[in-house]
Amino acid sequence: MFVEFFGEIFKLILNFVQTFGYTGIFIMTFIESTFIPIPSEFTLIPAGILIAKGELHLAPVLIFGLTGTLLGSFVNYFIAYYFGRKLFINYGKYFFLKPGQLLSLELFFNKYGVISTFFGRMLPGIKHFISFPAGLARMNLKLFTLYTLLGSFIWISFLLYLGHIINANEELISIYIRRFNIAILFIVIVISILMYTTKKFKKRN
Repeated sequence: MFVEFFGEIFKLILNFVQTFGYTGIFIMTFIESTFIPIPSEFTLIPAGILIAKGELHLAPVLIFGLTGTLLGSFVNYFIAYYFGRKLFINYGKYFFLKPGQLLSLELFFNKYGVISTFFGRMLPGIKHFISFPAGLARMNLKLFTLYTLLGSFIWISFLLYLGHIINANEELISIYIRRFNIAILFIVIVISILMYTTKKFKKRN
C-alpha cells in the first residue's frame, strides 16, 4: 500500500519537475522549507533522476534548490523573530506546530546552540521547523544563513545522488533515506557527547 501511494506521489512530483524545470525545484524547495511539511525527498530525488537522464543539470538544480531552501527558511526565521513565542502559542496549529513541539525544538536549539541549525536541516521532523527557534533566539542572521546553506547543501546533494543512482526504485529510496537519517542521528549524538564532555572538562579546570 505504502509503495503504491509513494509511487503515485513520486510520479506526480516527477511530472511537475519535468514540466516546470528549475523554477519548479525552486518553488517546491521554498515551500518545504517553510512550515508546510512537504518532504524534500519528493522533489529532489526526481530532480536527481532527471539529472541522470540529462534533462536537468546539476549546478542549476543545486543553485535553485539552495535558494528556495534558504528563502523558505527565512520566512520561518523572520516570523519567529518579529512575532515571538506568543504567536505560536496562540496560533501554532496554523503552522502545523503544537506547543509541545515548539518546546522540543527550543530545547533542541538551546542544547546544541547555533550548530543545531546545521544539523536540523538534515533531520526528519525538525528540518521544517528548526528556523523557528533560531528566529525566537534572534540568532545572528549571517550564521543562520551559513549553517542553513551548509546543512541544506549536504541534504540536497544526498537526495540528488540518491535519485541519480536509484533511478525511481521506490523501495530502495525508502531504504536509503532511512539509513541516511540513522547516520545523521548517530553523528548528532556523538557530537553532543563530545560537546558535553568538553563543557564538563572546562568547568573542572
